[in-house]
Amino acid sequence: MEILRYAAFTDRPDGGNPAGVVLDADGLTPGQMQAVAADLGYAESAFLSRRLPGSATVRYFAPEAEIPFCGHATIATGVALAEREGPGSLALSTPVGVLAITTDHVDGRLVASLETVEPWVDGIDAGCRADLLRHLRLTGEDLSADLPVMLSFAGNIHPIVPVRDAAVLRALDYDYDGLRALMAAQGWGATVAVVHRLGPEVFEVRNPFPPGGVREDPATGSAAASLGAYLRARGEVVPPVTLTVHQGADVGRPSLITVGIPEAGGLRVSGGAVRITA
Repeated sequence: MEILRYAAFTDRPDGGNPAGVVLDADGLTPGQMQAVAADLGYAESAFLSRRLPGSATVRYFAPEAEIPFCGHATIATGVALAEREGPGSLALSTPVGVLAITTDHVDGRLVASLETVEPWVDGIDAGCRADLLRHLRLTGEDLSADLPVMLSFAGNIHPIVPVRDAAVLRALDYDYDGLRALMAAQGWGATVAVVHRLGPEVFEVRNPFPPGGVREDPATGSAAASLGAYLRARGEVVPPVTLTVHQGADVGRPSLITVGIPEAGGLRVSGGAVRITA
């Protein structure tokens, strides 16, 4: 078994979000996949099986749990395959549905793009919202006056928590155990997206990830897509448009995610990835 290591949504090995990639996982049990992910300690690792020309099945594991969908590990997988087999298109069968992923050379480097499943956006119960803010150690005064706290799905359910300014985002220091328990009770298996708007289509974000056993995710493709779906549903952007998401600087791994937001349907998450050799 060859375990590849990539940093996604970056052009340097010490940036972005590290992911493990196993391109031939047919002989592995779920328990073995979980053990590999735990040993790597990355936010997620991707395991491909049943590979055929133009298609494959993928499963995603965080250090402590299987995750239905992972954006950064999918981007890393696309680049890993393109480096070995050339750019092209692939249909990935995931627990949340079939995703189309394409790779191409852009400005001299490989960039992968994935199209998400159909998203949805919904409100959040007042009591649950209060618990969420308590565990994030945020008050009503910390929140954006223009953007509400809501739930958004583009492969994973992400609470979207807009804050009023960069100072609130920088100071984020949440209750790990409390947030983990709340997310387990609500069935939220991915991250909470705490976001700050820098411009009409530019955000900086932080993503606590206690369900996966990770304090903070450096780059979260599924959350960026969910943010795009949230903005489209609220009429905060005029599609077709590209959303730019900055993440990871607060944990020393800056990343850049772009999200193509069409008028309807799935969103297109794009980014580069580079091999981690050390």
